[in-house]
Amino acid sequence: MIQRIQTIYLLAIVALGITLCFQSVLLFESPESTETACIWELSPMGLTEFPADTANAPMLQLQGVWGLMLATVLIPLLALIDIFLYNKRILQARLNIFLAFLCVGWYGVAAIYVWLMKVSVPGVTWSPDFWSAIPLVCLILTIMATRRILKDEALVRAADRIR
Repeated sequence: MIQRIQTIYLLAIVALGITLCFQSVLLFESPESTETACIWELSPMGLTEFPADTANAPMLQLQGVWGLMLATVLIPLLALIDIFLYNKRILQARLNIFLAFLCVGWYGVAAIYVWLMKVSVPGVTWSPDFWSAIPLVCLILTIMATRRILKDEALVRAADRIR
């Protein structure tokens, strides 16, 4: 199981996905022309507000972002399940394809939250954080693992024909 290179790829997806669960992925800043300038941090745990006067105001948890959290939790969970399906390579490849769509869908869900924030707070600017690139890395690792799984399946089928 661990000897296969795709297992290493999938373990990397699990590690990166678990890390993503606890990091902020987007930063929003309200326009400076308003009297209450705020900075919001979007993470899979929720949207956290940091008022401009941080000495007096505590951090506030504004709302939960269940769509982003669900996608963020499913990515490492499906990769972990995928590791233990090493005897069923076709099922493993299909699960990897679903995992790839989930990684792309993560960006779709994040885009919806950016749009909702822009509608809620006019003039807000947003910037991606370093951690928002993790689903892209997971997508690349998923594609690499899928190619290796399909290569293993072709090798097994070729060996069956020889017998």
